[in-house]
Amino acid sequence: MSRPSPRSAPEASVAGAVITFADVRAAADRIAGVAHRTPVLTSRTLDESVGATVLLKAENLQRAGAFKFRGAYNRISTLSADELARGVCTWSSGNHAQAVALSAALVGTHATVLMPEDAPAAKRSATEGYGATVVTYDRYREDREVKARELADARRLVPVPAFDDPMVMAGQGTAALELIEDAGPVDTLVVPVSGGGLMAGCATAARALLPGVELIGVEPVAGNDTVRSIAAGKRVRIPVPHTIADGQQVEIPGALTFEVNRRLVDDFLLVEDDELIATMTLLFERLKTVVEPSGASALAAVLGNPARFAGRRVGVILSGGNVGIERFASLTAGGRP
Repeated sequence: MSRPSPRSAPEASVAGAVITFADVRAAADRIAGVAHRTPVLTSRTLDESVGATVLLKAENLQRAGAFKFRGAYNRISTLSADELARGVCTWSSGNHAQAVALSAALVGTHATVLMPEDAPAAKRSATEGYGATVVTYDRYREDREVKARELADARRLVPVPAFDDPMVMAGQGTAALELIEDAGPVDTLVVPVSGGGLMAGCATAARALLPGVELIGVEPVAGNDTVRSIAAGKRVRIPVPHTIADGQQVEIPGALTFEVNRRLVDDFLLVEDDELIATMTLLFERLKTVVEPSGASALAAVLGNPARFAGRRVGVILSGGNVGIERFASLTAGGRP
């Protein structure tokens, strides 16, 4: 799915009021030496299949297995001594949970994480392995943000949102900053969209460095809350998406992220679960790298629309690789666990 570019100079300046390129630069300095500067992967086979130069920012190789570590550490590392003594909490299906748990451990505080009962076992195990306390809820019957706020209030914990926070968004934007610094200019940047923090941060960084860059967000067909919101001109809530892309099972875009993305992002594409599985398989077989379904979504959109990207230098964010071996094997064998 595509739409006309919504950008105009006055609106772009409003988006900058949420986060600025200076915020992304500051985040890059803050996470330097703590977060991994992940590699940019290339493949001649991939380039030939798309007819473009495809540059993959491998955030599946980031600490805690996903880009989320960037934003979580950027936020938590700036907390006051009093806030650190109280501890932090978050709500997440897995990747942000792990990122917050690890970041909390690194700065000497404790994390409490609200996770859905059906979160992938590998993600819950990793979150607990970093020292966090996990509290579960039913994602199909309970409002996770309401429960998380109640938990934070009851235990006097500092909330660390998964996406709707300026410092989290700025931290995520360092992925695009590094991609452009390491691989050079791109004509198009394609980014997975869930709550919108990665897209908002990357859009802010890329637009500052490359004013003419085309910015494309990608959602699963079943989880098209941002696409619907853009069409409606306001945030739209959808039922919890039924998709294998558990990292993109968000019902509504963030208030702050939506303000940035509706002004800076040029287009949105949708991908089916089968396309995610095919892309996971391709990455494993050809590039010897493992990504989770959400992490494959941006590349799946490129592979599914080769004419759209032909002849261009295309930056793609592989957002995460947190998938257990049993689930990976089942998905790539055609199963639906």
